[in-house]
Order: sequence, then structure tokens, then C-alpha cells
Amino acid sequence: MQASYARDFLKLHAKGEPGFVMPNAWDAGSAVVLQSVGFKAIATTSAGIAFSLGRQDYHVADRRLSVSRDEMFNCMRAIASAVDLPVNGDLEAGYGDRPEDVAQTIEDAIAAGLAGGNIEDKRPLSNELYDETLAVERIVAARERIVALKSSFVLTGRTDAFAVLREGAAGVAIKRANLFLEAGADCTYTPGPGDLAVHAMLVKEIAGPLNVVMGLGNIAGNAHALIDAGVKRVSLGGSIARSALGFLRDSACEIRDRGTMSFLGRSIAHGELNALFARG
Repeated sequence: MQASYARDFLKLHAKGEPGFVMPNAWDAGSAVVLQSVGFKAIATTSAGIAFSLGRQDYHVADRRLSVSRDEMFNCMRAIASAVDLPVNGDLEAGYGDRPEDVAQTIEDAIAAGLAGGNIEDKRPLSNELYDETLAVERIVAARERIVALKSSFVLTGRTDAFAVLREGAAGVAIKRANLFLEAGADCTYTPGPGDLAVHAMLVKEIAGPLNVVMGLGNIAGNAHALIDAGVKRVSLGGSIARSALGFLRDSACEIRDRGTMSFLGRSIAHGELNALFARG
């Protein structure tokens, strides 16, 4: 089924196809709920998975607080197995600096049932980008492995220029995104800017599909407006996972402080969830 989902996912990125929203799941249950709403594809979120395991994400204080490669892949495999639609994996920086490390991660992602995945150009646990040449070589290695496996796996080249650089971030992001496309990426991803005008400029300057993430520290923006501006794919990162944890905390505080359970008004009925999670 992975091959079929990958082909379907690749078609969603084709020129002339409408843009789409791709929300992020953090476990099998959240994936099934998102599928039930009717999205064409979903993604995993390293942040949501990390938080569900009681770990840190991205800005990690200690390596012991991060999610291991095996743990992350176990969660992504469970998400992909739970739904009948394409799943894009948050593959972070490819779990290794070398191009061959990234290639192996892509192969493992395909084996895990993922239809696509992102490769970041920021060094893990540091605030610096990979050297441009190495960043491109990592994308080349990923594409070569996809071709060798005769897969339609959708490769997304992510640049964190906006997150790392104080000056000239837009120029670096555009340059790297285009280099990643030339190196074999099917889609690019430039997290950071929240301004619609900036995203419209990126769409104009980047010669391929662009993924934009919403919810990085604010609630501004509108996914439909981004798609109207030419963005191909809108993801949400850990936004829904963080909101779910916020709801959990608010609910716990309500029962502790007031003794009431008004939060049940927003719950899904037990029977409905049982039906939703029925297999076969």
C-alpha cells in the first residue's frame, strides 16, 4: 500500500493541482480522527510525538531528553499503519550528518509505510545550518535512494534559514529551496515567516511546490488564504498536539478548582470513538 499512497501523495503536489491542508498527528488515535475529517493527507509531528512521550523537541536541553530514532520511527510506523491515506513523516535532519545517513533514513521511512518526508538543513541540537554544499548533497543522496528503490516517495527539502539567520534569511531560504529542488526534492519547506506577503513572495521566487507551516508561536494566518496565494501544502506542526495538551491541563484545572466537567461538552462520545477505531 505504501507505493500507492506515495503515488497519490506525489499527484497532490503536481502543477495545476489545488493546494491542500496537511494536519499533523502524533499517535494512531489522532491520525484516525484526522482522517475521519476528510483530509487528503496527514503528517507526523516530531514535537507532538516528543510531548506525548514526555520528551523535549527541537530545543533540547540534554540529549537524554530527546526522542531516539527508533522511538520516532515506531510512532511514525504506527501512524502510517492506522490510516488509509498518505502520511508525510517528520524526519528531522535525517538522523545523521552524512548523505549516506539521510539515504538510509529515507529507505527506512519507505519501509515504515510513509508516503513522503521532510529533511531539514539545520544541525540537530545547534543553531546553525549545514554547509550549503553538504545540505544539497544530503538531498541528492535521498533522491538517489528513492530512485534506486523505484519509489514515488515525496521528498521535501526543508530550510530553517528564517529560524537561524538574523539577516538575509529570505535570500538564503530562496536559494537553498531552489537548490534542493534541483537536487531532487519534490517540495520545499521554509518555516518561520508568518506574513502572507512574504509567503506570496516565496511562492514567486521558489521554482516548485512550497509547504508552509501555521501555528509556530501564534494563531495568525489563514490556510485558505495561503493556498490562494499559491502555497501548495499547509501543515500545522505540533499545533494540534499542543492544543490537545492545553485542553487536558484546562480540564484538569476545572475539576480540581471548581469540581465541574464542562470540558465534556467538547469530547467525542465513547461509542463514536469505538466505531471510529474499529478495524476490518
